[in-house]
Amino acid sequence: MINEEAEGKLRDWLLDARRVVVVGVGNPLRKDDFIGVEIVRRLQNRVPSSVYLIECETVPESFIEPIIEFKPTHVLIIDAAMLGLKAGAFRLVMPEKLVGPIVSTHFLPLQIFCDYVTKMTGAKVAILAIQPEDISFGEGLTTGLRKTAKRLSDVLSKLLP
Repeated sequence: MINEEAEGKLRDWLLDARRVVVVGVGNPLRKDDFIGVEIVRRLQNRVPSSVYLIECETVPESFIEPIIEFKPTHVLIIDAAMLGLKAGAFRLVMPEKLVGPIVSTHFLPLQIFCDYVTKMTGAKVAILAIQPEDISFGEGLTTGLRKTAKRLSDVLSKLLP
């Protein structure tokens, strides 16, 4: 139920999209934390030129200039997040809903990144937050998160303009 609702919100959020940047965030050495990058990799060669895919791992701030130059209408950041949900569940989160201290594997907190991208591009910015199962040290997604990555990449390949 949670994922169907989140898919509907994602579909609605992308309705007026013309140029979309999809930012895959995650640490390759923290198992399921890498899901954002995995989804972006699965989207390669499946989206039109109106979509710019970025595998930024743990440094999304390093890609601010290319994002600005692309002139997006929408920026979708895909990242693992502790949501308190079942592993693989996801939500579409607006940056203004990020409150309090955020524990992150990234150098620059995503809220600051989102605020800056919004200010510099005027684009709508959202985070597709996915509940990880295991973010301990190691490589490769757990079985459940691999299924989530496949499902989300299939959904996004149909929704992206």
